[in-house]
Amino acid sequence: MSVLDGKVVIVTGASSGMGAATAVLFASEGAVVIGADIKPSASPAAGVEFARLDVTSEDDWRAMVTQVMAAHGRLDGLVNNAGISYHATIADTRVDDFRRLLDINLIGCFLGVQNCVPAMVQSGGGSIVNISSIQGLVGTGGKSAYTASKWAVRGMTKSMAAELGKSGIRVNSVHPGAIETPMLLRNPGSRDEIAARMDIPAGRIGQPEEVARASLYLISDAASYVTGAELAVDGGLAAGRPGGTRLDRGVLA
Repeated sequence: MSVLDGKVVIVTGASSGMGAATAVLFASEGAVVIGADIKPSASPAAGVEFARLDVTSEDDWRAMVTQVMAAHGRLDGLVNNAGISYHATIADTRVDDFRRLLDINLIGCFLGVQNCVPAMVQSGGGSIVNISSIQGLVGTGGKSAYTASKWAVRGMTKSMAAELGKSGIRVNSVHPGAIETPMLLRNPGSRDEIAARMDIPAGRIGQPEEVARASLYLISDAASYVTGAELAVDGGLAAGRPGGTRLDRGVLA
């Protein structure tokens, strides 16, 4: 028996990177997966149902949850993975860019929870994973706006966990570090050079599947007594930042 058999789960930002890896893993573990994104994947994964979603749109969220309940009759999980990055000094940060970052990374996450909770309550409970970042655990030069959005996701997760526990809904956050996604690989150097430059204790950058496995644990019943927690998936990068580790390279998740 697979660990997500019978569960219906929404994964946002599912057309690429960590979201795609999460959707594929969940489907392989028996879940009905709704892979929500503003654009479809270039190579759709077997077992993943695509749903167009602008995470900043209340109408989009309402319509998608209504469709999921009509098609499947229940909703058991949500992974709020959709997000964007932004790297600029304080002086160079444009207020419009800061607001867009908050709209997608923070308000989009909030709208997901707000719209999915009634369906989860109707289904008897559920589990929510909010994807934050290592930059929701530590400060980073040159990323004040992004770091603000990810710290906010972390704090919001704890408040949600406190509020929703009695409804049978768990809420946790995952904090990826340097993960091999198209965003990271735009930076100069090889994978090994990036890992060395950042002084990652594990000695390498992470894979999207490793973040997906963390989300799988939190969504699954194996984490039935885990809520309000924060799980770093960063190869130890936030654990003391050894050797003068620099986090201001613009390469983190």
